[in-house]
Amino acid sequence: MLRAFRFPGLWLGLWMLGWGLCIALSLMPPVALPGPAHSDKLGHFLAYFVLSAWAVWTFRTRRAHLLAALGLVALGIAMEVAQANLTRVRLGDVRDALANTLGVAVGLSLTFTPLQCLLERVDRKLFRARNT
Repeated sequence: MLRAFRFPGLWLGLWMLGWGLCIALSLMPPVALPGPAHSDKLGHFLAYFVLSAWAVWTFRTRRAHLLAALGLVALGIAMEVAQANLTRVRLGDVRDALANTLGVAVGLSLTFTPLQCLLERVDRKLFRARNT
């Protein structure tokens, strides 16, 4: 199911680390960032875009891409519910869940472009060049 990497566990592990960071950062007290009101939506979009794109870059099949995307949408919704119900310092926000979902959708769209193989090319350059 994974792409043809020299070290597939590395790329899968980094994706899983991204999930963990996303969960931890979603439940920690918020960090005040400069910027206009609601600019945190860009952060939500970017985080879920990277996680979704990384899934496209890591997994070979479109079915795996779709399953990862569905899992990420569920994670985004679950994090907003958790913020609203399990923390005293965070608020669940439907707009955050929408920004997360939009990020997932844009990341998933890489499935239909030549960029879907980007991480394989990086893997080849990083690890095969050293062995020649």
